[in-house]
Amino acid sequence: MSVTYSSIGWNRQKKRYDLVLVVLVLTYLSLFSGLGFWLNPYVTAETLVIRGFGTLAFLLLHVVLVIGPLCRLSRRFLPLLYNRRHLGVLTFLSASVHGGFSIVQFHALGDVNPLVSLLSGNTHYQSVSDFPFQILGLLALTILFLMAATSHDFWLANLSAPVWKRLHMMVYLAYTLLVGHVTLGVLQSETNPVLALALGLGVATVLSLHVTAAKRERRIDRRSCAGVDEGLIDVCAVSEILEKRARVAVVNGERVAIFKYDGKVAAISNVCEHQNGPLGEGRIIDGCITCPWHGFQYLPESGASPPPFIESVPTFRVVLRNSRVLLDPQPNAPGCFVEPARIGEGVAKGE
Repeated sequence: MSVTYSSIGWNRQKKRYDLVLVVLVLTYLSLFSGLGFWLNPYVTAETLVIRGFGTLAFLLLHVVLVIGPLCRLSRRFLPLLYNRRHLGVLTFLSASVHGGFSIVQFHALGDVNPLVSLLSGNTHYQSVSDFPFQILGLLALTILFLMAATSHDFWLANLSAPVWKRLHMMVYLAYTLLVGHVTLGVLQSETNPVLALALGLGVATVLSLHVTAAKRERRIDRRSCAGVDEGLIDVCAVSEILEKRARVAVVNGERVAIFKYDGKVAAISNVCEHQNGPLGEGRIIDGCITCPWHGFQYLPESGASPPPFIESVPTFRVVLRNSRVLLDPQPNAPGCFVEPARIGEGVAKGE
């Protein structure tokens, strides 16, 4: 987090993350080029660049898309999520090299503007075998550009989180366009079944991971909380919450994170103000609830970020009764202080 907008600062983790990415990219391109020359000694360098960066961008996009559901299924993948935007920018840069070389090689040798040639050279939209698949790639590249250009938190704050989120959810549209681009382009000109198998495996992996993660999230949303007197609902036993961790409950269709720490229990909204990260999957560090996605922090008693930061989330009143956690389903205003419930003598301090 930063008090003011600033250019990207490469801390040690980001440097290591980006170094690993660069090494993997260079290794992939080297292996692809070497294998390409070995299998086809007469292939041109331009063709290898187009194919190498095209397959690299498509592969990176698969990685971008599976990081989210993998993090829902296992916390071990959270380090990949922390700097996923770096991976997204690298995906766009790789795709732009592929697109740039393709336009030069196939559309820049005539007397028509290359972009005009691309858009008007093939208008057989009614044909499957002769569909202008290059336009699908151009549309996908445009979406990737918009995402890469707005990846900095400056745009997140000024576009507002909902608008920014909707913009970046267009990555699924870009992926669909690229699947069509590859299916109607490469797979119609190449007869090698390995390519079709690889594409099918990639699509199946993305879909299956998202479906599995969605089923897990649905199980969380279906957890029922019993109502008790005074308008409170019974969430769980105090012992079910790990120290400095949270139990997530669904209240009136919204998720609430109930944290236990230092002999106290407090509840805030589960949705981080930064990118809607799941606060209940984070933990309390230095007295602050820390979002597992990007490290944004909130005080458990008030739901407000520590000064000088100004983010805040709604809070909820918690009551402890007979070692059970009872929750008032009515949220307080974001940043509103609520006295946390203190674990009594009847509940072991170490629970």
